[in-house]
Amino acid sequence: MRLAHPLLAGVILAACACSSSNPTSPSSGATLSVMLKDSPFSDAKALLVTFSEVSAHASGGDFMRVPFATAPLASSGATSRTCDLKKLTTAQDVLGTGPLPAGHYTQLRLIVASAVIYFDNATTGTACAPTIAAPAGRNAAVDIPSGEVRLNREFDLSSGGTSILLDFDGDQSVRETGNGRFMMTPVIGIVSVH
Repeated sequence: MRLAHPLLAGVILAACACSSSNPTSPSSGATLSVMLKDSPFSDAKALLVTFSEVSAHASGGDFMRVPFATAPLASSGATSRTCDLKKLTTAQDVLGTGPLPAGHYTQLRLIVASAVIYFDNATTGTACAPTIAAPAGRNAAVDIPSGEVRLNREFDLSSGGTSILLDFDGDQSVRETGNGRFMMTPVIGIVSVH
C-alpha cells in the first residue's frame, strides 16, 4: 500500500441530484444494501478494517442501523464486520443489507472500530466476513482518531430496494506516522446508488 503522507480530512462528500418520489419521512418496508470496494494499493499484503456500525439517516428522523451481512447475505445479529481492503481492489462485497422503511434518506454513517495492516502474507477466504483470521508475519495496528464517517448523499429507498456502492480508499486513508506506527483517517466515497 502506498501510504499518504499529508493528513487527509476524512470523507469524500458526493453531491446527488436524486429524484425524490417520496420526499417525506420513511414509511413502508424496503431493503438497503451497502456494498464496499477499495481503490488499488500495493505496499501491504492485507489491511483488515472492522466496522461496528452502518446506518442511514432518515429525512426528518434518526439514524437507522443497517444489519451487517452474514452468509448468505442475511443478518443473524452480527455486531461487526471485517473486510480485507486488499481483496476489494478487484472485487466488491456486501458490508450490510437489510430492511429499512422506504422513503428519503440524507446520509450514511459508518463506524470503523479497528484496523491492522499486514506486510508479509495475505488473508485467505472471503473479502468480508464477521471475522477474518489474521495472516502470519509483520503487522501493525492502525490508530483511528475518529472512526465515524458520514457520507452526505441523499437517496430514496424504494419498495424495490436500493443498493449503494462505497469506495474505501485505503491508499489515501492510511499514513505512516513514524516509528512503525500508522494512522487512519477513513476516506470513503459513494460510487453509485441504484
